Amino acid sequence: MEPSTGKPSFLRNILVRLFLFCVFILGVRFAYVVTIQGESCDLGNFCFFSLPDNLNTIVSGSVQFATKSSSAIISVGKSAPAKPNKLPRLWATKTFQEAAHFYSSVFQDLISEGFLSPNFKTLCVETPTGSDVFALKEVGVSDSVGIFKKASKPLVISGQAIKQPFGDDKFDFIFSGAGMIEKSAKPVDFAAEICRTLKPEGFFVVHTGSKDTFSYNSFLDLFNCCKLVKFMDIDGFDSKLPFIREIVMQKYLIQNDEPILSHGVEEEPGSNSDNKCSVPGYKQELIRKAEPLIVEEPKKPWITLKRNIQNIKYLTSMADISFKQRYVYVDVGARSYGSSIVSWFKKQYPKQNKTFEIYAIEADKHFHEEYKYKKRVKLLPFAAWVKNETLFFEINQDPIDEDVVKGRGMGRIQPLQSLSAVSDGNVDEIQGFDFAAWLKDTVTERDFVVMKMDVEGTEFNLIPRLIETGAICLIDEVFLECHYNRWQKCCPGERSSKYEKTYDQCLELFTSLRESGVLVHQWW
Repeated sequence: MEPSTGKPSFLRNILVRLFLFCVFILGVRFAYVVTIQGESCDLGNFCFFSLPDNLNTIVSGSVQFATKSSSAIISVGKSAPAKPNKLPRLWATKTFQEAAHFYSSVFQDLISEGFLSPNFKTLCVETPTGSDVFALKEVGVSDSVGIFKKASKPLVISGQAIKQPFGDDKFDFIFSGAGMIEKSAKPVDFAAEICRTLKPEGFFVVHTGSKDTFSYNSFLDLFNCCKLVKFMDIDGFDSKLPFIREIVMQKYLIQNDEPILSHGVEEEPGSNSDNKCSVPGYKQELIRKAEPLIVEEPKKPWITLKRNIQNIKYLTSMADISFKQRYVYVDVGARSYGSSIVSWFKKQYPKQNKTFEIYAIEADKHFHEEYKYKKRVKLLPFAAWVKNETLFFEINQDPIDEDVVKGRGMGRIQPLQSLSAVSDGNVDEIQGFDFAAWLKDTVTERDFVVMKMDVEGTEFNLIPRLIETGAICLIDEVFLECHYNRWQKCCPGERSSKYEKTYDQCLELFTSLRESGVLVHQWW
């Protein structure tokens, strides 16, 4: 008689079912962590994603710093515990860990080069998640905190780069990553706050996606408090910023209440002491990339010059203008508001989403009334000239003029002593002003300035004056219509007698501007 095997089989079935049940529970838990919690988990949960080995140290230091900073600077209610019961779910996400890993490598290199130390008090500005702060703590720089408009405790407290919630000279090291500085609407305020809160001889490191020489030099101009230590181009970790320029700067040591400057202080508004300006190499580089000038006089200028707009290489299509203090458009000879301000500049000029201050300079009083209702345009109802004096303004019409505004001809200005040579009824007295002096009082080299000039032949007076006074160096890009005795559209084989200059003289004017470091375009 064989022994009974019923009991062992029963136990085996129970064990198999228990094992399958456990597997099922594990599967459900995994699905919950991955699907419901977004690939993250809290401390004590069942996790499938690794975190740093020194996580408890990082968390403890983060919470202590955030609690201390919040109580001393910003009222945040109840103090945070010394150690949280659960970690923020964000920290375990793939994106956060990739960023933290990237910044850890960056900071380790900076430590090895002597720009960062574990003993430093550090700040990360405009950091939404605090992955850079996390990385600082991971590499041993425990006294670190980040600021962003929305806090992300315990790494990031509420604050803005342009208005930091800290006293002066507080940090040994300040970092700005992810190209946040060029996204700032107020880069000058951004730089001023960095200079205020960074200790003398402290280091400022920035990651920017702008790599052209124009933006690079504009960036350096923002930080007169610092000297350039080094810069290098590295690969990014994010598809939104695949290439990064890393710039390291050090704040000057203050001696006798004056900073030691290496690349000088830019001229302030109202200063006319220096009438000469040098041509920076980076501006010459942009000019070499520009469309070539039309050397041969066109037989049909009204067609050739208008077609040329298709070939124009705007400065803003070749360089990043994010690091400029202000953005200014000056329309010299603006005529009506819709003539070039609306029809061209507002609709067609690539402004990189920047808001421009607009100045309309127009001598013809016929157009002045409509500007009273244009709040975003500052009208100068005078004639741009080489000095302050009374002029006469002549309205004329000949076969080549286009009746753009109710048959209104184009106006020209002349010195008052020539009044006897002009017929009655077409002349108005108007005040002329020193355009070069006004420009030097209105803008600085830290501003981005675009100028359109259509002044019916007066460009041969104004441009040399701008070059002579050095005011030309304040203008980054010029759209110039040069007036000469060109072939007439109405009358084949005949030249206009309205202007005395030749096409070759116009070409010389354009060439002199480009040699002065100004990106000028032939306009119509």
